[in-house]
Amino acid sequence: MARLALCIGINDYPGTDMDLAGCVNDAQDWAAALAARDYAVTTLLDAQASKAGMVEAMRRVIAAARRGDTVVITFSGHGSYEPDENGDEADGLDEGLCPHDIVTAGHTLSDDELHALFSTRRAGVKLVFIADSCHSGTVSRAATSAEEDETSPVRPRFLPMGNWLPADRLPRQASGRPYAVLPGVSGASAFHSVLLKASGDLLLAGCQEGPNFFSYDARFRGRPNGAFTYFALKVLKELPASATYADWHRELTQRYLPSPSYPQTPQIVGSKTARGRRIFT
Repeated sequence: MARLALCIGINDYPGTDMDLAGCVNDAQDWAAALAARDYAVTTLLDAQASKAGMVEAMRRVIAAARRGDTVVITFSGHGSYEPDENGDEADGLDEGLCPHDIVTAGHTLSDDELHALFSTRRAGVKLVFIADSCHSGTVSRAATSAEEDETSPVRPRFLPMGNWLPADRLPRQASGRPYAVLPGVSGASAFHSVLLKASGDLLLAGCQEGPNFFSYDARFRGRPNGAFTYFALKVLKELPASATYADWHRELTQRYLPSPSYPQTPQIVGSKTARGRRIFT
């Protein structure tokens, strides 16, 4: 049975004034961890991860999998919202992953599009989606930790709509003016619906969904990383080969996240069967 992986990392967001630092390292770290478990890994970094590039790479890796195969897709970069155009969101906003060319492309890779991509995979293919990004409504700053390089900022991996959407596409108040901050959004994760739970798919996310929840771009011992990626891989190295996804999530949340430095709570979404599978098998 084949093991296939796609690892995406985007630090460079031209035209947004909100570049990140740890996402390329994240992608390379996930790729190394997966390659050590006999995955055939493709990476997509910075300019390679245009919206078209992300769609094509996801389509290709999913199409290559047959019954019994496992596909792992990791994404490290900004998350954002954009106005819902098909009316399926109660809050009027789609969640999305921000591609490198979000300003020129004019759109995220939305939850609707991800759902459509993931739905193309053959029956019996196990799919794991790991997202070290956030899809929240405001921007804040975390404290620094002893393990972090205190000379560098801790940046939420959230790209406000005003940094990439033209004013005529921003959500509007009753007065017709664009919102200065994001209006209240639903606490339920639109990304949860991306997964076909009956088929055993799994989502691991760096933080909760909804207002004021973030995944953080940080620096550990002088090296940039996402806090979720750094600690998730640290825990993974310490787990026995028999450990399940549920074991991984429990150890991560009990030992490392959330913390005073990184107030983010990683999420695991999937069926009981999926959560009980051995990691990356």
